[in-house]
Amino acid sequence: MLDLEKITTEVRKIAVEAGSFLREERRKFRRELVEEKNSHDYVSYVDKESERRVVEKLKALLPEAGFIAEEGSGSLTSEESCWLVDPLDGTTNFIHDNAPYCVSIALRNREELLLGVVYEVCRNECYWARRGGKAYLNGEEIHVSSIAELDKAFIALEFPYAVDKYKPTALHLVNALYGNASGMRLQGAAAVEMCYVAAGRFEARIEAYLGPWDIAAGTIILQCAGGKVTDFSGGDTFYSGHQVLASNGKMHDALLKVLAES
Repeated sequence: MLDLEKITTEVRKIAVEAGSFLREERRKFRRELVEEKNSHDYVSYVDKESERRVVEKLKALLPEAGFIAEEGSGSLTSEESCWLVDPLDGTTNFIHDNAPYCVSIALRNREELLLGVVYEVCRNECYWARRGGKAYLNGEEIHVSSIAELDKAFIALEFPYAVDKYKPTALHLVNALYGNASGMRLQGAAAVEMCYVAAGRFEARIEAYLGPWDIAAGTIILQCAGGKVTDFSGGDTFYSGHQVLASNGKMHDALLKVLAES
């Protein structure tokens, strides 16, 4: 039986250490070392070194677990448990010295998420939660907002790299929400924005064509804070990252209706 409280404490330390590395590297970062994985989808030596450090420490913490990591470290086979790691979520923000960006680490077994930790570097904020527990920010319990009306909702959107596939949905969301919601923002870091929903800073976040490492930690943190995560049809395929509607729960049905119209 895994001691999730102890493991979560250790993962928090690992995430904060990785965040400190990102902070130091940002001070001397050189944009000419950036690589383009796909059109406008970037990676740098910082992402790769952050992942190497995180994976090394997670292997020592739980040697039997597999990995799904954004930059390809580790290997997912038939292990009972698996780490999902994004060593630098918000790479484009990092490259341009723009907030937010974060380290995201989650652990799951074959049935469910077990824990999640997200460390947002720019604000020095560590979010965490474990199965059956509460959600926390820097040691203080957090909860989703109580806003239930669309005209009072502050909503985070994102426009993913799959431009041709997502553009019709993106244009529909802007058209449906602009002037009807309280406000919209594009911030560029899925993991930490889901935590912002958990902390009541946003009422919802909508995006598609993500990876499972982008949303795993944010999902359990948001759920433990009283929120809800589904795909665009209200189902549970969101774990893949293909479609992710994350909300305070009270806005969920209204936003599903908006998405159904796209």
